[in-house]
Amino acid sequence: MQLSLYQVDAFADAVFGGNLAAVCPLEEWLPDPLMQAIAAENNLPETDFFVAQGDGYALRWFTPAAEVDLCGHATLATAHVILSRFDPGRDQVAFETNVSGTLTVRRDGELYVMDFPAWPYQPQQPGPDLAAALGAEPAALYAGPDWMAVFETESQVRALAPDMVALARLDTRGVIATAPGDAVDFVSRFFAPRYGIPEDPVTGSAHCMLTPYWAERLGKTELRARQVSARGGALTCRLAGDRVEIAGRAVLYLEGTIHVPGHV
Repeated sequence: MQLSLYQVDAFADAVFGGNLAAVCPLEEWLPDPLMQAIAAENNLPETDFFVAQGDGYALRWFTPAAEVDLCGHATLATAHVILSRFDPGRDQVAFETNVSGTLTVRRDGELYVMDFPAWPYQPQQPGPDLAAALGAEPAALYAGPDWMAVFETESQVRALAPDMVALARLDTRGVIATAPGDAVDFVSRFFAPRYGIPEDPVTGSAHCMLTPYWAERLGKTELRARQVSARGGALTCRLAGDRVEIAGRAVLYLEGTIHVPGHV
């Protein structure tokens, strides 16, 4: 079986920046083990599969190790492929997802603006296991779908050198490290070794927690953010009630064909 595959750098102004995603259009869903095997073979932070559904598309996301409930950069990458290659006459696309409901992405000049849920979070007492895993003690910790460790300065976040084995033992999907930014409103890094991603270059879904937190802390609803991983990426975020708008650019890096068995 031959399938088309696109590799996109999301939240990037040019190739070799932002976060990498493989996008695989399907006529119908493949067996879950086969989609997971393709994602593992791609060995990128995320592989997206989408199927046409009515006026929109059904969308699923896989890391090299597991399917996830929500992925921002890969949603942006998929919207870029659809709106630039499959249906360039449209300015908006809607995705139906298994867990995260309907997600829309609209084109705004060179930006793609994603409409995502705002994730609630609760304060939590930082424990010694987290500090040991991160290699530094955060000023505060909040728990939602991920843990959000808040530091006082951007330099502290940049200097983190986590113990990935220890991080993988924590009872959370992933850990966000964040602080006020020197040149933007806030910066972050994201670690998810339990899902086969030691450090994610740019994590759209993390901003579902980051945006409401920094909006409340800074007293503003429109925010400029940067994920300060080695590749790095820029995001523009806006809090709109119980929704978050996350905007960024995307660049196509690769277009090709993969050859896979009919089943695994």
